[in-house]
Amino acid sequence: MLSRNLEKTLHRALAHANERHHEYATLEHLLLALTDDEDAVAVLRGCSVDLDRLRREVLNYLNNELANLVADHSDDAKPTASFQRALQRAAIHIQSAGREEVTGANVLVAMFAEREAHAVYFLQEQDMTRFDAVNYINHGIAKASGPSKPQLVEPQQIAQVFHDASEASVAIQTEARSAGRRL
Repeated sequence: MLSRNLEKTLHRALAHANERHHEYATLEHLLLALTDDEDAVAVLRGCSVDLDRLRREVLNYLNNELANLVADHSDDAKPTASFQRALQRAAIHIQSAGREEVTGANVLVAMFAEREAHAVYFLQEQDMTRFDAVNYINHGIAKASGPSKPQLVEPQQIAQVFHDASEASVAIQTEARSAGRRL
């Protein structure tokens, strides 16, 4: 069963496509709608995604890159196969986990299986991964904001560590000898 929020999100995704007279509702339409879904937004924030930037990038893509989807007729947009697969994947996962309701957060995770989708690219561009989303949903572990930077170690620090280890080794050997043991 779909959560009430997810039902509204799906309607919003189709509305985004219809507003642009697109024949199909894509994952990108869905992602744009998910930026207003409270369950998905919690995950996006937990994964340090800049929502304003994400919205701008997705809107730019929808408005400028999908001109080939503009239809001459006024029929409602139809979900693409990838859109439908993401929903099915989320529903199957929820069912197998013994839970009752599919949320926008679940759909967000399911979208990552569509590796070639621009929607997934927009998320990955902000260093969000499927693992980050699952970790946040299942364990409440938020990702630290900003890309992690490796710590540089100065040569003097390395030398000090070896010096300290050497002194500790000498102290242990001295203590062992005084105790009558041999190392």
